[in-house]
Amino acid sequence: MNKRTRARELALKFLYQIDLRGPDLVAEAAEFFREEEGDKDAREFALHLVRGTVEHQVEIDGVIREVARNWEIERMAVIDRNVLRMATYEILHRKDIPPKVSINEAIELGKRYSTQNSGGFINGVLDKIKDKVATKATD
Repeated sequence: MNKRTRARELALKFLYQIDLRGPDLVAEAAEFFREEEGDKDAREFALHLVRGTVEHQVEIDGVIREVARNWEIERMAVIDRNVLRMATYEILHRKDIPPKVSINEAIELGKRYSTQNSGGFINGVLDKIKDKVATKATD
């Protein structure tokens, strides 16, 4: 598994905990990643994903709500919701990562950690977000 894939996996696990226990948990992220991952680059990327996703969560949730019609974000499966948040953060704020990479990684995380239908659901939502961002960029 490459470093960024491993970092996304760790970030997802931590975002899941934040979703259940609250945003104050972010302060413990660096220690969690030090205990779970030996590679410094993977730890730093995971920490960046967690902090960025939490910092921009209101914006991210708004974007997800716009494209995921008929789906209340609070009623989505916890894993799916956090995979979507993290990938949306990457699409909106990490210009060094191609959106297709973020989407493919998110689909794989959904398939690995959530339900059988998660990959398709995640793909559909993130594709709409990618298109929306691309449309805004050309306006």
